[in-house]
Amino acid sequence: QEELVESGGGLVQPGGSLRLSCKGSGFLFRRSKMSWHRQAPGKERELVASISSNSEGGGTTYAEFAKGRFAIFRDDDEDTVSLQMARLLPEDTAVYYCQAEEPMGRFGTLPYWGRGTQVTVSS
Repeated sequence: QEELVESGGGLVQPGGSLRLSCKGSGFLFRRSKMSWHRQAPGKERELVASISSNSEGGGTTYAEFAKGRFAIFRDDDEDTVSLQMARLLPEDTAVYYCQAEEPMGRFGTLPYWGRGTQVTVSS
């Protein structure tokens, strides 16, 4: 059974830092593109950052709001993907979700989602 479990969320003051982690199991983690998304109250879920598999080059992409503040990492030995967040703003408050896209050959990719972890930026 495919599973993604996020951890590391919490309450942090504006300007602070937080590191989120996501542990995958039940699928080919090292072959999968991994990403972090977030959803604030009343807003649609949006992409924060993604990282391709190392076999695909391990390239990263970031939303504009994340550039220069957030960094995504993957550890294929531990089947984890992390999001290091710095200089957090109140508007970064959201539930952060981990996503995996497992390649299925000619059938494309199959997405899996974690249940999310709450990040609240407030003084």
